[in-house]
Amino acid sequence: MTTLGTAETFKREWLDGFATAYGRTVRKVPGAYGVVRREDTRPGKVAVVIGGGCGHYPAFAGLVGPGLADGAVVGDVFTSPSAEQVYRTARAAENGAGVLFGYGNYQGDVLHFGLAARRLAAEGIESRTILVTDDVASGPAEHPERRRGVAGDFLVFKIAGAAAERGDDLAGVYAAAEKANARIRTFGVAFGGCTLPGAAEPLFTVGEREMELGLGIHGEPGVRTVGRLSAAELADELVDGLLPELPEGDGRIVVLLNGLGRTKYEEMFVTYTRVHERLAAAGLSPLHTEVGEFVTSLDMAGVSLSVMVLDDELAELYAAPCDTPGYRTTGPALAPVAVESTVDELLAETRPGNTIVDRALTAALHSIEANEDELGRLDAVAADGDHGLGMTRGMRAAVAAARRDSESISGALLAAGTAFADAAGGASGALYGVLLAETGAGLSGLGGDEITAVRLATAVDKAVLAFVELGGAEPGDKTMLDAIEPFRAVLREQAEEGADVGQAWRKAASAAVTAAEASAHLVPAKGRAARLAQRSKGHPDPGAVSFSLLVTAVGAVVGKEND
Repeated sequence: MTTLGTAETFKREWLDGFATAYGRTVRKVPGAYGVVRREDTRPGKVAVVIGGGCGHYPAFAGLVGPGLADGAVVGDVFTSPSAEQVYRTARAAENGAGVLFGYGNYQGDVLHFGLAARRLAAEGIESRTILVTDDVASGPAEHPERRRGVAGDFLVFKIAGAAAERGDDLAGVYAAAEKANARIRTFGVAFGGCTLPGAAEPLFTVGEREMELGLGIHGEPGVRTVGRLSAAELADELVDGLLPELPEGDGRIVVLLNGLGRTKYEEMFVTYTRVHERLAAAGLSPLHTEVGEFVTSLDMAGVSLSVMVLDDELAELYAAPCDTPGYRTTGPALAPVAVESTVDELLAETRPGNTIVDRALTAALHSIEANEDELGRLDAVAADGDHGLGMTRGMRAAVAAARRDSESISGALLAAGTAFADAAGGASGALYGVLLAETGAGLSGLGGDEITAVRLATAVDKAVLAFVELGGAEPGDKTMLDAIEPFRAVLREQAEEGADVGQAWRKAASAAVTAAEASAHLVPAKGRAARLAQRSKGHPDPGAVSFSLLVTAVGAVVGKEND
């Protein structure tokens, strides 16, 4: 993949260009990586707000416009947008009738959109959420709630947008979207992996004579490798993967053959001929056919096939008009708009301080930067390989925020946690953010000289409790909790035995390192890695490793303060 940007600037640069090119339809949300309709919607209309990581265009920003979404928020490549970004975009789109959130079923999105929904509720704004779960390869049919959202995102968003446009209330829009999601199935295949901006190699490779069946849209490889198929054989494989899964109906369907970023339209049309023949032979009648790019995966070579089984309501809603940049557009471009500062620019604007928080976070940042590639390598074993980049981005933002709000230890940690979650995004961003912020809250009102091992252990206890409540993980699930819980337990044990802060922290950090190494023997039960659990066996969990790196670096600073 060739881009003019880097991994650090890609999201900002492409969103600026998008909003400039399609300014007659959309406008950027101030202070957020999101867009809303250019013209205000009518008062009392439900706002449909969609989102997820970038790299999937036209999803998500390209689907904003009359008849479809009212707003879209984007995270970094294959990374969920932060709760703050979701909240700001939803507030910009909301117009008195509440918000319907729509996004794929991924842990990071669930966490950040969920946090934003809670914040809206606290302000009296009602919201509902539709999780798209169309991918048949990502979970068993008897547990559709475990499946991820792939190209079916587009179909669900189209139905939700049409329902909102015709004047349905929030409950009605949600009901239409939920019905659509329950009637959509998707199955995909990859011929070649995708490459993240700034990376030299693709996240995974496919042999010249092979294909990966059941791929995801975040650069994950498929669940099964087969020999290279002809167009007709590929169509058969896709249709055969869907037919047993389709819900009952009267035969009317929408068919979506979706390109993943590098597959030529002509190749997709060749494949579609056989797809259509097979569906017709099964007694199905495509009322609407879409062949093109709707939910991509950067420059991945491959296609996915989605089928939505219609009833009278869904047929009417899908046929309703819409006008978005990615799905029917016209009109002049908007003049260039101002761009926002990057995390590196914000960090450069602050000066290193002499507070314990600044020294500790700076040491942690240096450790993460030095190990960024290794963290990415570990994450790529069973996920999308962005953990190192996300951690670096989050720590840089945390350091900058702590330096700007350095009057108290508590305030600096609270600011660092919020900034980390906003900059890093994804599940790790939200979870590390809550650890920093809740630890800060537990140290409220204390100065450096007043922090004892007992007080610090109590703050960490509360932070880990909040972490568990938000993330839902348990020890043994092969997550960062497998390093965090031993750290917490040893810190509490040392504090009760009378150890000073430095000694207690260093022993707890040592326990975290040991636990992170031991996580190589576990099999993941949470997050994206759970789908490819066996591939991760023998490799330590990247989140557990990054946590051990952080607390070890902090321990060196805390030790100097207290020895």
